[in-house]
Amino acid sequence: MFNSPLLSADNSVSCASCHDVFHGGDDGLPVSTGINQQVGTRNSPSVLNAVFNFRQFWDGRSLNLKDQAEGPIHNPVEMGSDWDEVLEKLRSEPNFVQSFQDLSEDGITVENILKAIVSYEESLVTENAPIDRYLLGEHSALTPQQQAGYRKFVDYGCVTCHQGRNIGGNLYQKIGRLDQVPANLLDDPGRYELTKNPQDMHVFKVPSLRNVADTAPYFHNGSVDELSVAIRIMARGQLGLDLNDADVADLEALLHAFTGELPRSLQ
Repeated sequence: MFNSPLLSADNSVSCASCHDVFHGGDDGLPVSTGINQQVGTRNSPSVLNAVFNFRQFWDGRSLNLKDQAEGPIHNPVEMGSDWDEVLEKLRSEPNFVQSFQDLSEDGITVENILKAIVSYEESLVTENAPIDRYLLGEHSALTPQQQAGYRKFVDYGCVTCHQGRNIGGNLYQKIGRLDQVPANLLDDPGRYELTKNPQDMHVFKVPSLRNVADTAPYFHNGSVDELSVAIRIMARGQLGLDLNDADVADLEALLHAFTGELPRSLQ
């Protein structure tokens, strides 16, 4: 189901179109392209480890993966389809009919489609990252530079927002909290678009930093290509810090240690 373009109106877009699990779990584009070559407004978040996020989407509008999975299917810019159309197409495919029948006597239903997609996404957990091994006591898992980066990551306050098992993804934060950020990062109102609460202006879900070295370009609008640039922007805007080149290099080295291994079923 995750790889099937039958979920889209013109059979051109699948979940995997925007979430390539072999290349960071996203599409490597500033913003994603849907049916009829329509262009979205936000960067595609990684699907890897998404099960650990406390909310889904940049603005947190979905409570869980099941709720999130329906969004792109009905979004006119993304898949532009509806359940009646999807069910008709899937029920005309013998392979899908048999597969769903093997799993449930109900066969192909909306609920079973969502269960299949969510079950797959829940398996997309990247384990055994160097940072995990280091925190579990394997001192040599991080290079000396990465260890220096880890100390700075904690001491400078990066860990205030990027913590927990997903190294983020478990709270909201205002971009440009303490200092200026590039103006184009403030074009999007963030959660304010949903809540209309002035306090939510430019507030977004803090992204997970797992596999961050593989998920460029960065930020909600995909406007930054280089990890080092993203580090400087975040240090200035969120922490009020102007980092020197050595600081940035150490932190960037650490972020590479956040890349884990794909599940064995995908290797």
